[in-house]
Amino acid sequence: MSTKAENKNIKEITVKIEGQEWEDALDKAYTKASKKVKIDGFRPGHAPKELFLKKYGKQSLYMDAADVCIEKAYVKAFEGNEDLKIVAEPEISLTNVDDEGIEFLFTLTLRPEVKLGKYKGLGVQKEKVEVTKEEIDHAIEHMREHYAENVLKDGEVQNGDIVIIDFEGFKDDVAFEGGKAENYSLTIGSGTFIPGFEEQLIGMKSGEEKEINVTFPEDYHSDDLKGAPVVFKVKVHEVKEVQIPEINDEFFEDLGMEGVHSLEELESQVKENITTHKESDAENKYIDTLLETAAKNVEIDLPDVMIDEEKKRMIKQYEENLKMQGITLEQFYQFTNSNEDALKDQMHEEAVKRITFRLMLEEIAKVEGIQVTDEDAEKQATELAEKYQMKKEEFLKAFGGLEMVKYDLEMHQAMEVLKSE
Repeated sequence: MSTKAENKNIKEITVKIEGQEWEDALDKAYTKASKKVKIDGFRPGHAPKELFLKKYGKQSLYMDAADVCIEKAYVKAFEGNEDLKIVAEPEISLTNVDDEGIEFLFTLTLRPEVKLGKYKGLGVQKEKVEVTKEEIDHAIEHMREHYAENVLKDGEVQNGDIVIIDFEGFKDDVAFEGGKAENYSLTIGSGTFIPGFEEQLIGMKSGEEKEINVTFPEDYHSDDLKGAPVVFKVKVHEVKEVQIPEINDEFFEDLGMEGVHSLEELESQVKENITTHKESDAENKYIDTLLETAAKNVEIDLPDVMIDEEKKRMIKQYEENLKMQGITLEQFYQFTNSNEDALKDQMHEEAVKRITFRLMLEEIAKVEGIQVTDEDAEKQATELAEKYQMKKEEFLKAFGGLEMVKYDLEMHQAMEVLKSE
């Protein structure tokens, strides 16, 4: 076995399997191959080895013998190299094979050197969180709208009402395609229809019929209707008004929020919820800014294979997110007229950023001597399992084991170092 350093991020290891080990591999390859071939006078697998080799040659066994040797070669490659920090699957190539032996080349991509610059006292300030009265009122109004009811009314159509209508459109007294519907629900003021249509419904009543004159926009998608004046024959079946509930005991009961029985209590709870959400956003923004600021001071020569591996992980996660929406990755490519290469190109910058941040935090943990004990990791795993209402064993399996918990804690502690002034 020999090693060769191609560059600082690449290590090449040559492994030879020869002598008796190679002969044993060839014997196993022969046993496998002889069962698949027919030699006159012998049942498959029972022909003498000499006859098999005379007919097919020793070379015919090389590839099967290589399969036999690969695992052993892998073990040999890492003997004495257990401390190597490999960041991608090793590339394995067969460089030579003959009757005397076989030679493999293992190409390993190693963790790149990380040169930290300034990572403390970065001067990044966390955004102060404030909640205004307007934000609280807006949130409560949104809650009221969520519990609004659509109630039939006898009066005239007004802006904001919902009407149930039949309509049919005519151009030059001829009905045009796609211009007809029955029992169509339309909210007045929504801007769903052609400009001028909804406004002309205002003032109508249930059971009333009317001809509405409008002109299609010049940029309308149908060439036949672009800029064309048309007439819609409309009949109103129902008129409904949106009734937003009053803030009273019935509303609080519908909300079902624990401890909320008055407007003051509701405002307090809403303020707390908005504050929590804003603080979470502020913390995330603060962390992102810290990482980006510190990363500007870091020198790392990222191997292309490491970036490619990160892109693969990102695409896998993206695929899982699409599945939750009922969409496959193939459908996404069709919808967006895209492909995997285009998606990888879009992810390149984010992939580089993720790797840089990760390596930087790992180096900070190393320089700062951050170490997490098994006891600390076990405690964290117990707390997280309780938080997510899972058995500890199930949580550890899903999280990636205790070592991943330790790693996560180390990264959090390294992040705290970044926050220090």
